[in-house]
Amino acid sequence: MGKVIAIANQKGGVGKTTTAVNVAASMAATKRKVLLIDLDPQGNATMGSGVDKFEVDSTCYELLIEEKPVEEVIVRETTGKYDLIAANSDVTAAEIKLMEVFAREVRLRNALQPVRDYYDYIFIDCPPSLNQLTVNAMAAADSVLVPMQCEYYALEGLTALMDTIKKLASVVNPDLKIEGVLRTMYDPRNRLANDVSEQLKRHFGSQVYRTVIPRNVRLAEAPSFGAPAMYYEKSSTGAKAYLALAGEILRRRNQTTTS
Repeated sequence: MGKVIAIANQKGGVGKTTTAVNVAASMAATKRKVLLIDLDPQGNATMGSGVDKFEVDSTCYELLIEEKPVEEVIVRETTGKYDLIAANSDVTAAEIKLMEVFAREVRLRNALQPVRDYYDYIFIDCPPSLNQLTVNAMAAADSVLVPMQCEYYALEGLTALMDTIKKLASVVNPDLKIEGVLRTMYDPRNRLANDVSEQLKRHFGSQVYRTVIPRNVRLAEAPSFGAPAMYYEKSSTGAKAYLALAGEILRRRNQTTTS
């Protein structure tokens, strides 16, 4: 059965969508079958996958509210060589309408059931807030990958996020685990970044990925070209870092299944 990983952080601007797009592309490059779900009404992961969010026939709205079959919602042509369920501003309406429907927390989990066995990995790009869409992602996921910058308020925010995930898990998904904590936009010349990085490792130990995503111009430029970094500039440090992250996720999964 495929593994479903929600990529979440209540704080915006931490590299969440960049991580979603690039880890999906890197995992697809290892010949795994990958589905990326854009649950953020801004639709940045959709555009970063080379798909025009204004032109798509169906989005998460049709999947969650109109209960359109998942196979009919999936976009199969993306620049990252993975499949995509798109998002645009319609998904804002989905968040509101979810309040009115039965079993609203598990809409996404139920919708994905027919394709879970087909994909090796399903990544969900969550909105930067704790709303019904994020709750749906947590209910559908096996684990949560948390991208974060190594800056002053990050540790406090991360502790609060971990607490929120635990509370959510107890209500909607008792099997939900932390997949890992990913340090993003990292500048080793910055003393504060190094201090926070050390504190992170002390607090969260092996949950912190060894892979660190550097501050990288190519990573920042790639979305405007509608492509993951590895297809925009594969020799960039950002592209290489996300390939390394995909390898680390695979190794961790192999260790868990063999132990």
